[in-house]
Amino acid sequence: MHYLNSTITVFKKATLFLFFTFSYLLSTAQENSPYTRYGIGDVVPAQNIASRGMGGIATGYVDGNAAFQSINLNNPASLPYINRTIYDLGADISVRTLKSNTSLAKYKATNTNIAYLQLAFPLTTDRMRKKSISWVMAMGLKPLTRINYKIEAASRSIGIDSLNTLYEGSGGVSQANFSTGIRIKNFSFGATTGYSFGNRNISTQKRFINDSISVYKFSNTESSTRFGAVFLNLGAQYMIALNKKTSLRIGATANLQQSLKATRNEINETIQYDGNGTPFSIDTVSFNKEQAGFVKLPATYSVGFTINNDNWVIGADLDLANWSTYRFYGTKDPLQNSLKLRVGAQYFPANENTPASKKLLFVKYRAGFYYGNDYVNLNSNRPDYGITLGAGIPLTSTLLYRRGEFVSLNTGIEMGQKGNKSNLSVREGVFRISIGLSMSATWFQKRKYD
Repeated sequence: MHYLNSTITVFKKATLFLFFTFSYLLSTAQENSPYTRYGIGDVVPAQNIASRGMGGIATGYVDGNAAFQSINLNNPASLPYINRTIYDLGADISVRTLKSNTSLAKYKATNTNIAYLQLAFPLTTDRMRKKSISWVMAMGLKPLTRINYKIEAASRSIGIDSLNTLYEGSGGVSQANFSTGIRIKNFSFGATTGYSFGNRNISTQKRFINDSISVYKFSNTESSTRFGAVFLNLGAQYMIALNKKTSLRIGATANLQQSLKATRNEINETIQYDGNGTPFSIDTVSFNKEQAGFVKLPATYSVGFTINNDNWVIGADLDLANWSTYRFYGTKDPLQNSLKLRVGAQYFPANENTPASKKLLFVKYRAGFYYGNDYVNLNSNRPDYGITLGAGIPLTSTLLYRRGEFVSLNTGIEMGQKGNKSNLSVREGVFRISIGLSMSATWFQKRKYD
């Protein structure tokens, strides 16, 4: 109990430090990407921090180190390899840079977000263990997409002179998830279900600038939509022993298409601003309340593999998302199917005989890259590519590490870009720092010796 309390103390201190750091950054930062106005927003990284450091590979990945595990968020078939209760959380800081291919214009924005909160725990009984069967459950919360943009455009219209238009949007989709996975010898399968929910709030304000004609200065068109539905994701993995120390693991996942039940309010009005800059309505042109409809999110599929031994993990994933099937109240967006290749590796230098004093040998070193096409398709096809680096660092003492009760810090750095100089679109660069905390302990297990 003394060791467990020590582990919890370390975990609390690290969690509080990250919480206050991210809270401060969140209060002083704001993301702004014009591409989040299409579809249901910008798709955020779906992987845990460990996978992000390896280019995002997850479909065929299992963290085989029993005392240094994290929860695979992408393939529930990996859950049965968890043998202790794990509490996992992650957050990231993203610096987004927009560059025009037709001018020297550049815009930079920073945003901080909670990436996920997850809890996993084994339910394997002694009878199941004797038959080489294991069973694990997990639950948590994570975002899927984010909408956040504020764009101002100036133009001229005949008879009105100058026109200033402000486009704003916010919202996104999140998931409350419940997963379970079962392993029977070398084959494992799993399912994730839960509730997808979110909102989409968009507005367009037009300011007519004309000194010779008396008109109301502003018009506002605003739409507010909320939606939600149950979802289902499936996964499978199969392990093949190549020799005594090396194995090949093949995985596949299918995230089924979702049809979210939605309710939308729309208003078209003329507005003015008071002395404090707060808008107020002058006249309502139209107002449509509680319009029922559906938001269709695409099915996504992934296949992947990893080659593992005690020190190395090397693998690749191929991800497909059918964004051409996306519909918002029956209407399409300029979206296309997305295909992305991910390749990554992990190196863990330590072994059973490594001295505790060599702390750097107990760090997991990760690297990878990804390449594919972006799902937003405007004037041309935008490539989406990047490189990643990461590390898994133990925060507790070597004694607790050997006992499997520990707190570890997972870190990741991503440098990516969407678009290139060969087309007329805006290039979008992303520099993302990801930090995750994992706590593992032998909770909920009966003592055999006192």
